[in-house]
Amino acid sequence: GDTIALAGTTVTGITQGISMTDQWRLTADLTNPGSADITANLERSDDATSGTIGTGMTESSGIFTFPSTGIYRIQVIGHFYIPSGNDGACEVNTAVSSNSGSSYDIVASAIAGSTAGGQLYGTRPSECFVDVTNASTFRVKFQAGSMAAAILVGNTNVNVTSFSFIRLGDT
Repeated sequence: GDTIALAGTTVTGITQGISMTDQWRLTADLTNPGSADITANLERSDDATSGTIGTGMTESSGIFTFPSTGIYRIQVIGHFYIPSGNDGACEVNTAVSSNSGSSYDIVASAIAGSTAGGQLYGTRPSECFVDVTNASTFRVKFQAGSMAAAILVGNTNVNVTSFSFIRLGDT
């Protein structure tokens, strides 16, 4: 909400815009996890051409915290491998907490699955917008869901399963 004077004209309502981008990835396969939080094998994308804007997210045991308030876009790309083709609903869920992790709400889900037999490879996205009104109490985590006979594919050298965060603007 800054005000700027331009040659006798006043412009109001200008905001900073995108001030933070960050991307993380799963570095190793998660095999048949059932329904569980993804707590390990996460790293910030570190390829030679990777880039970020701003401070970025903080991660500890799979729990991500936000650097500041604002409206965030969270995108998940889940890459699934089902060796036998008999896992009907593999998921990577995005769960958000506004109360320091006391409770979480699933707000988005990347889902793949097959009951047809044979192998299945599938890449599925999900995204959500989160209004972070208090950076000290908001958290986000990712959860595998319903994966009884499947692999969530990870790789330390390239984004296969990835988690992207963009702060779009002020709240």
